[in-house]
Amino acid sequence: MSTPIHIRFAGYSPPDTTHSRAVARFRDALTARLGASVRVDMFWNVFDFGYKGMDLINMVESGQLTMCYSSTGYGLSDLVPELRIIDLPFFFDSLEHAHRALDGELGDYLTRRIESLKGFRILGYWDNGFRHISNCLRPIRVPEDCAGLRIRMMPNEIHKKTFELLGAAPFATNLEQGLAMMAAGELDAQENPLANTSAYGIDKFHKHITMTGHFYAARAIFTHKKSFDSWPEEIQAAVRESIREAILFQREAARAEEIKKRRELENAGITFVDLTEEERSRFEGAVSPIVEETRGQLPEELFHLAARH
Repeated sequence: MSTPIHIRFAGYSPPDTTHSRAVARFRDALTARLGASVRVDMFWNVFDFGYKGMDLINMVESGQLTMCYSSTGYGLSDLVPELRIIDLPFFFDSLEHAHRALDGELGDYLTRRIESLKGFRILGYWDNGFRHISNCLRPIRVPEDCAGLRIRMMPNEIHKKTFELLGAAPFATNLEQGLAMMAAGELDAQENPLANTSAYGIDKFHKHITMTGHFYAARAIFTHKKSFDSWPEEIQAAVRESIREAILFQREAARAEEIKKRRELENAGITFVDLTEEERSRFEGAVSPIVEETRGQLPEELFHLAARH
């Protein structure tokens, strides 16, 4: 009997999150297709092993891991500037818009660019939803309410400039340090989808959430290029088919999780602010300079691809 193909798939969230559950869905689908010819080991949360979330893609590129999921906003946009289009504030107007773009021509374009520069195969894009502001100080309804707000965000230049335009004091750091600083009262705020705000325990010290939906967050699925390309065609096809099943599962689970988490957070005493159209337009107007600046730096074709829906 030949040695089974060994896939090491890692992420950076607890096992009950939609991303971890999607990894398990992938494993089960692939095993159903290939049986004993494949073995999938899952590592839910690299934080538990002393790594940072930003370490994952480097571990895949080096072959230490076979697969991972990671935010497209983590680090790669310096090497693949076209990824900045996903980072733009208020760029996608719905989940359906984002999914169609990433499953279509925009996603194909970005995948080709990443694969041309790095040692990956990109197998698709999971959903991390829209990001909202949580804080420990006050309800936020208009940009002026962000003045002086010490807010944690992932290291991402567009994200940083966006919150500077809102008058906040952004602090870019990895998640682990950011959580420690928020718990210690050294930061006032953060921005994340509701599922992340809950999964990482941020609701323990933040009692105000504004449903800004200012950034859409995608998590790409990275695979070690040399490993993937060395597999027989039937194995590659089974991996792609199983990942596609996991993508569809994860997106639906994430949509349901957002609704569930809001209900749970409200029951726990968290105060929610839902922006009116006028209030949302004020946020969009305040950050429009970063959108125009980025439009001048990226190929106009990207914006056409994202709009063809």
